[in-house]
Amino acid sequence: MNAVFSSHKIMRAIVIHSAKDLRVEEETMLQPGTGQVAVRIRAGGVCGSDLHYYHQGGFGAIRLKEPMVPGHEVAGEVAALGDGVKDLVVGQPVAINPSLPCLRCNYCQRAEFNQCLDMRFFGSAMRFPHIQGAFREHMICEARQCVPVKAGLDLHLAAFAEPLSVALHGVSRVAQACGGISGKRVFVSGCGPIGLLALMAAKHAGAREIVAVDVSDFVLKVARKVGADTTINVLSEAERFQEYQQDKGYFDVVLEASGTEAGIKKALDVIRPRGVLGQLGLGGDISLPMNTCVAKEVQLVGSFRFHEEFEWAVKLINSGEIDVSPLLSAKIPMENALNAFELAGDREKAVKVQIAF
Repeated sequence: MNAVFSSHKIMRAIVIHSAKDLRVEEETMLQPGTGQVAVRIRAGGVCGSDLHYYHQGGFGAIRLKEPMVPGHEVAGEVAALGDGVKDLVVGQPVAINPSLPCLRCNYCQRAEFNQCLDMRFFGSAMRFPHIQGAFREHMICEARQCVPVKAGLDLHLAAFAEPLSVALHGVSRVAQACGGISGKRVFVSGCGPIGLLALMAAKHAGAREIVAVDVSDFVLKVARKVGADTTINVLSEAERFQEYQQDKGYFDVVLEASGTEAGIKKALDVIRPRGVLGQLGLGGDISLPMNTCVAKEVQLVGSFRFHEEFEWAVKLINSGEIDVSPLLSAKIPMENALNAFELAGDREKAVKVQIAF
């Protein structure tokens, strides 16, 4: 990025220094360079990766090596334009795509932007120096990362564009493998934010029947509200799986969002032969019952991030075709960011917690 420093203006940002060390600090405000915009951030959702940095200082081999601003699910208003920016205006509400592919590598040249070899993604410790995130009052981004939001739309809803994009990409990958979601029986494993948004995307795509499972009655109640025909608590209602296991399985499609070995095994018990299992959840390396996959001729489809789905997600939120509001559990002021991170990790009290800047 080619942002330039302002000599006197100060803003606040949320900074994670190490596990359980989160602070609200002052930083120098930047001004946009050529092709860039400054955005006054208004809303930001706390994601699972943000929680990993806060609770454990990272995940797997990815660790914090320097203080980092987290956050990549944000929306706000354009505050200033850099030279050459013509498609945006000051005051315009926007959702910000946190992905910045290089546009030069082999994958970008094939329009597989989510596989970019030089991806820069907000709030990520995958590279060093880390890519600083968006949980700040004022941030600089490339103009191409900003997607206009309908005037008057609650920007806390617009901030769902990033996780909805993840869900839309996953459902699209599965739809490509099975010839479309319309008319299919769909099993959703794991009802965190991505699982619930995938459920909603499948509903929007015309799924015939959706059964959702989780270990939390709280999130299963939300699942019913956003379109699940049936919900099952895998801890207290395990016997209800038996009807779906008969005759080698029931479901045409599985959207696996738990990222757990137990979740995947249960999904393979209820998927029908030649069904498609879309893996959306990430929980580290786990064992896969390969004998079942082979015997049932299951198609396993991976799904990683998104690209073109971001504008689609904003369009669906703008139009109300997908109503994300039931997933918004709390809006917490920036000053109480620590409380927001603690609440976001409690699956018996919250689906999605957002910070108000």
